[in-house]
Amino acid sequence: MREDGSDFDFALPVVGSDESASESGSTSDCSSSGCSTGAESASGLLIDTPRERRRLPRWLKRPLPKPGMYYTDSVIQDLRLETVCESAKCPNRTECWSQQTATFMILGNVCTRPCGFCSVPKGKTEIVQQDEPDRVAEAAERLGLKYVVITSVTRDDMTDGGADHFYNCVLAVRERTGAKVEVLIPDFMGNRDAISRVIEARPDVFNHNTETVPRLYHRVRRNAEYQRTLNLLAQVKEEAPDMPTKSGLMLGLGETLDEVMDVCADLRSVGCDMITLGQYLQPSGVHLPVERYIPPEEFDEIGDRVRSLGFSMVASGPFVRSSYHAGEMASEHEHTTTV
Repeated sequence: MREDGSDFDFALPVVGSDESASESGSTSDCSSSGCSTGAESASGLLIDTPRERRRLPRWLKRPLPKPGMYYTDSVIQDLRLETVCESAKCPNRTECWSQQTATFMILGNVCTRPCGFCSVPKGKTEIVQQDEPDRVAEAAERLGLKYVVITSVTRDDMTDGGADHFYNCVLAVRERTGAKVEVLIPDFMGNRDAISRVIEARPDVFNHNTETVPRLYHRVRRNAEYQRTLNLLAQVKEEAPDMPTKSGLMLGLGETLDEVMDVCADLRSVGCDMITLGQYLQPSGVHLPVERYIPPEEFDEIGDRVRSLGFSMVASGPFVRSSYHAGEMASEHEHTTTV
């Protein structure tokens, strides 16, 4: 929480010296191509130009694993579950797993969308496991979770996109643990009945990521539509006006600040309550390159501008992700909207 009480800022640990870290050891899982030299493009955007060896800015270093991380991993492995932490190579998994928190990824580990930023495998999808809701609930119980985030791969091969499975997972977790549940859903191809089915489960937070600005959708979110995302979030507010909605953007893909602000304004226009803004990190050399690493102080400035649009909560920082400190963010939202 900022001193003025207007935002939820995350403390981002900087481990080691001020020297840049190479992409190995305790650093995050980013790519090995390109690095910032401060070159300016014709459009006036600061972009990264390649070097022989990739080095990350010092603010993107992460701590080494802690004992609690291994317990979380053992529970997940024992119950044959997937987490977005592992599948998406999230740079926060060391911290989150050490604190026995995780974002469960349901409906398999193979996605039907070829998004240019995501490391989740693409290809032939897996058969939906009907006992998965019970296993997710058991994992939440064994980990002692009070706040659970459930997301999924995109399943365009399913009639409802997996919406009924989401419904069953939310109910199973709530019944077994009493925990609050946040869903982070795909767009279900705009299927309003599927979206309504998830709303019927009454998640405590309804999250759907915008990911990037409209101009970049064709290469960042292939087979997705910007307006479809806005329509989805608008539908949640139409059917459940009191249900908190949330979305997120990755920065560093070549967007301009004006484009980011336009997207945030669009999100507010459909009633989106909370937003996360974080640094895009390239999972491997075959994924979209990082166009720019945004310094923490610039993330703070962007957060201030976005906050002025009227979001109840804004999380803006290099390591911010949709589900990072999700429970704390939801709690702060609840406090902000009830005082």
